[in-house]
Amino acid sequence: MVDNEFTVTPQSLPKMPTHVSGLDEVLHGGLPEGRLTIINGAPGTGKSVLGLEISVRVAEAGGSAIYISFEETSDTIRTNALSLGWDLAAIERRGKLALINPEIKFDAPASGDFNIDGLCAIIAGQAKRIGAKFIVLDAVDMLMRMFSDSEKMHSQLITLHRCLRSNNLTAILTVKAEGSTRWEYAYLDFMADCVINLDQRIENQVNTRRLRVVKYRGSNYASREQPFIITDRGFVVMPLSSVDLVQESKRDLVSVDNVQLDTLLGGGYSRGSAVLISGPSGSGKTTLAFTLSVAAARRGERVIYLSFEQSEPALISDMKSIGFDLEPLVNEGSLLITPIMPESLGMEEHLYRIIRQIEEYQPDHLVVDAISATPRIGSKQAATDFLIRLLHATKKRGITCIYTNQTFPAVESDLEISGAGISSLVDTAVLLGYFRKENQVARSLLVLKSRGIHHSTLYNEFQITDHGITINGSFTLDANG
Repeated sequence: MVDNEFTVTPQSLPKMPTHVSGLDEVLHGGLPEGRLTIINGAPGTGKSVLGLEISVRVAEAGGSAIYISFEETSDTIRTNALSLGWDLAAIERRGKLALINPEIKFDAPASGDFNIDGLCAIIAGQAKRIGAKFIVLDAVDMLMRMFSDSEKMHSQLITLHRCLRSNNLTAILTVKAEGSTRWEYAYLDFMADCVINLDQRIENQVNTRRLRVVKYRGSNYASREQPFIITDRGFVVMPLSSVDLVQESKRDLVSVDNVQLDTLLGGGYSRGSAVLISGPSGSGKTTLAFTLSVAAARRGERVIYLSFEQSEPALISDMKSIGFDLEPLVNEGSLLITPIMPESLGMEEHLYRIIRQIEEYQPDHLVVDAISATPRIGSKQAATDFLIRLLHATKKRGITCIYTNQTFPAVESDLEISGAGISSLVDTAVLLGYFRKENQVARSLLVLKSRGIHHSTLYNEFQITDHGITINGSFTLDANG
């Protein structure tokens, strides 16, 4: 016989969206509503910026927020926020934000009778005044310096926690986490329902930032480290967990506007697919990429041509020599050439810049020339992550992505033609090369694969002429190449 019977009805944890780019995806919906979240990290990792941005986004979404800083004055915070496009004063005037900077005299002797009852009274008053349901206490470790006794500090943290809960506030406390300082306030982690760690590191002379959700009571979350950047618009988290196989099934073929090439490709390449053009230096990769790009631009489709190796004037001059006049296409807006040095930015910054350009320009095609330069961003692994995530972003939007890649015959084989571990992810792969023809060197073209398309499987000789690419016919590649 059972004395006490009860039924538990599964319920999802109420969450408050942060409206920060990519963060809600990592948190599977947002912060735990009415509960405490800790954001910790070393100086410069962006704790204050993240807390402030969430406050701004909450206000923009129609809510109200309280932001308390124990390190910076309210005027300094307002000034700094303007660089990110946030007019805090205007939000305050609308009654959507209370910006508070408590005056704490850290040089005064700590008193055994000091407590945070006054702070709790301020929080309760401000929450009632503006109807706030969200609060950030930035640099709470500075407040805890007032308590020399750890037992007293813990009791005051419990008091603060109860104060936040009694006012039904979704709260963020930011705290420094550097060396032994982090463990001095480790008790916060046990008290919090959600703990987020921000990290900043130097890898191969490139600065990278990472975000990791350490714990989240009652909720699933993306558990691996997630890259993020701080832009002129605020935080941008780029979840690696979002890179899944999302792609619309499109069977329509895109013509190259070159009868010979179209025949070899089986009619063209699939719209919204990924095309890889590989070959050694000088084999015609850029020429073939522009053959596809110019054909699309002339049809009125929009093309972004991202060049890691040549400037726009150099590309325009080179292509003019083979009959492609790019300037009219650039001037009318159907072709956008974007040259950039790989070393100039980290992987996340490059990805953010490209995706932002995609959103603004709305292209039908994106060309990346050449992906063999991407390891210069930081490392080969960073290059692979960058390319996979870019491929995901374009396929998700139905954009055709055309990669060029320089291969090194002594190192690479026809089976691994990308050099970055993405060969199996592309839909169409074209291999360019050289072969001996009597007393000269000729160029070869092979359509290595094209998913779902009946394409040529023969090696074909081609030439780069004053009018572009000309196919001379197939040939048999002998054992000596």
